[in-house]
Amino acid sequence: MNDDIVDLQTRLAFQDSLLDELNEVVTNQQKQIDRLETLIAGLKAQIESMHQTQMMRQSDEPPPPHY
Repeated sequence: MNDDIVDLQTRLAFQDSLLDELNEVVTNQQKQIDRLETLIAGLKAQIESMHQTQMMRQSDEPPPPHY
């Protein structure tokens, strides 16, 4: 009976340790996701800005000579 209790306590300690490790992994992944979302938002803003600049430049160009 005593061995069973020791075995259960050992398993519980292992599960607690494993749960802490998994929690750390999930927390780190969420931080990475947050950083990537911020980077993507910045890239999206840059692309939109470049697109608007390009559209403005095209409208400012005179028509080609064959018009």
